Amino acid sequence: MALLPEVKKHYGKLPLLIGGEWVESRSTVVQETTNPATGEVIAQFPEATKDEARAAVEAAHRAFLSWKDVCLRDRAKLLFDLRGRLDEKEEELSRILTQDHGRTIDESRGSVRRVIENVESACSAAYGLVKENEHLDQLATGIDQWLTWEPLGAFLIVTPGNIPMHAWSSFVPYALAAGCTVVVSPSRQDPVAADAITRVAAEIFPKGVINLIHGGRHINAEILRQPEIQGVGFIGSTSAGWDLHRQCGELGKPSSLNGNGKNNVVIMPDADLNQAAVWLLRSCYGMNGQRCLGSDNVIVVGDRHDELKEKFVAAAKTMKLGYGLDESVGQGPMCTPAGRDKVLDWIERALGEGAKMVLDGRGAKVEGYPGGYWLAPTILENGRPDMPTSVEEAFGPVAVLMRAQSLDEALGWINGTEYGHSACIFTESGKTARKFTREAQVGNIGINVAVPQPYAFFPLGSKKTSFLGSAKSRMASMRLFLDEKTVTARWV
Repeated sequence: MALLPEVKKHYGKLPLLIGGEWVESRSTVVQETTNPATGEVIAQFPEATKDEARAAVEAAHRAFLSWKDVCLRDRAKLLFDLRGRLDEKEEELSRILTQDHGRTIDESRGSVRRVIENVESACSAAYGLVKENEHLDQLATGIDQWLTWEPLGAFLIVTPGNIPMHAWSSFVPYALAAGCTVVVSPSRQDPVAADAITRVAAEIFPKGVINLIHGGRHINAEILRQPEIQGVGFIGSTSAGWDLHRQCGELGKPSSLNGNGKNNVVIMPDADLNQAAVWLLRSCYGMNGQRCLGSDNVIVVGDRHDELKEKFVAAAKTMKLGYGLDESVGQGPMCTPAGRDKVLDWIERALGEGAKMVLDGRGAKVEGYPGGYWLAPTILENGRPDMPTSVEEAFGPVAVLMRAQSLDEALGWINGTEYGHSACIFTESGKTARKFTREAQVGNIGINVAVPQPYAFFPLGSKKTSFLGSAKSRMASMRLFLDEKTVTARWV
């Protein structure tokens, strides 16, 4: 199948967006980002200076002073305009995402659809404010009382390398719907994708409402400590989330911080194994395993372990590895060489802890792409709950088969980790599924689905150290961007 054209071969040196102007950074620290399929440099990006970060904060604050007074229906109209513009740009954004991150074009198209759904959900959130405001006449003689929600101000939004566009949409449209402004700080792994979606939005909204700064942890900390910044929305690693959480605690600022996970799939004895083997491909290898709600522990309850292993291995061998702009490809490269090396180290440690290799994806090569960061589907078996790797996220295309005697035993393993993103079960029994739903201590449950991805109007309801802060993301982030005010009035 022919390769889809790249939007650009090289995107140049990425600028900063400050106060509605795309400006070149004065920083002397410049990094490169590469196409994971070829290893070729596709852009350079600066590490913004403190002065530039400060300028972005000031621009966001100035814009807030007028944006907060833009009437609700006008804010909503701009969000609807953004939705239409994203529709027009869907294929272009999808190809940029594949070129910058490495996922397949089908996965990119799915991600951009999630972005559009978030904008639609933010439109709904804007009009949903009507029902959030409460009014009570004649609370006492001649006294009325009401509650309104008002925007807090400018926010820092930090997006990760695995979902640069989806994470952007999990906060930014909701902040704008609430009447807040943002300074976006994208991951250094794929800044072209964040740049592309910000350009689409910046064409629509007033200057300074959306600002973009390339930086990293220390620039994020610098932005967050500015008094005009009211809080932070973040998706990334738990360690970085803890740093922001501590800083927010010291500064008294609200946050929505989504971190790592360690997700499990439970295969019950009554499950359709043919179907389960196919769904496991998405669960364990979708986006090359670099997915918050993907899984790497596959717990087989009962005595059908070998039967599932045979079907799973056969299904995994059918996955075509290659450049994601080839529509026949089922799995792309890892996003970065460092990410791949980290997964390779994880595999080595799992083998050292007693796991046994069943399907080895290490050393994979793709003809015509010698510089790609390839790692093919890998399956291990003999996983045990006492192995350190059984509670540590692999974040790559790896599945570890584990044997359990009962659902209670599997639930004990799931609940024994510090993380709480998601857990899935494959079963034909409603009773079993109900027990699993009630007793698994995670925020997102999947029943006979590969990835329990909540729709945009539901929050990413993660638990334990997979989530820190005061409000979940997406629709629930309106609670992050708004604050309550009550009014008591006497007019007689």
